[in-house]
Amino acid sequence: MAQSGDKFACLTCYDATTARWLERAGVHVLLVGDTASEVILGFDRTIDMPLDVLLALTAAVKRGAPNTLVMGDMPFMSYQADEASALRNAARFLTEGRADVVKLEVDATFAPLVAKMTRAGIPVVAHVGSKPQQAMLSGGYGSKGRTAEEAASIVRDAITFEQAGAVMLLVEAVPDEVAAEILKHTSVPLIGIGAGTACHGQVLVLHDLIGLTDSPPRFASPVASLGPSFENAGREWVRRVADGSIGGVRYTMKPGEVRRFRDLLESGLPLTDAPDRPA
Repeated sequence: MAQSGDKFACLTCYDATTARWLERAGVHVLLVGDTASEVILGFDRTIDMPLDVLLALTAAVKRGAPNTLVMGDMPFMSYQADEASALRNAARFLTEGRADVVKLEVDATFAPLVAKMTRAGIPVVAHVGSKPQQAMLSGGYGSKGRTAEEAASIVRDAITFEQAGAVMLLVEAVPDEVAAEILKHTSVPLIGIGAGTACHGQVLVLHDLIGLTDSPPRFASPVASLGPSFENAGREWVRRVADGSIGGVRYTMKPGEVRRFRDLLESGLPLTDAPDRPA
């Protein structure tokens, strides 16, 4: 699609049911992101995402969308400590998690690791620009590449990772000019998030897109307002339970069994074969 100039869509996803619907919608790439730490587990940082939980969620998404490219997001400290553990953890995403590619938030110093992963047969998506896993170094989430030096560094990182073997790039929260330069100097598909419209693909956190987030980031424009719909559905269920109008079709006993049931109760016979009790 990138070669032909067709834009491709990417969304985060964290469960099989949602994945099934997004595959039916034609979404091309599903990212099982460490944002699950925030929108699924309730933390306020992505770095709290447990590796084993993310592996399970990734496998669930692939089961729900078997014909869609699924990207596993390697969480904080699953690849930074040493190359051996990084390779093992990345391999787990391909085997246990059934992911098609893995994503790492990296700068140029990680190029040797990406090269080793590539040699091992692990397809890597290099995430450059704003890196949420490093947010604490700068006091919180924010954009990158707003100075000439920082912008040039991001472009150099992108070039370095393509040369190291990355099959795809993702750039987050940068000015349009930075994404344009990455496109000019690289040839692999580029996914953007808060990086303008020139990128080959675009990704958003699903919850931001469908109106489940109270305060979505500035680059996310919701296309639905499912939050209030969920709330209204919950309120309606509370009302139905209160007045007994829960709906649905009730189960019934087989013909003649109601009378037999009442006869059993009236006869005083035990309803079950209770075991003998000790004296």
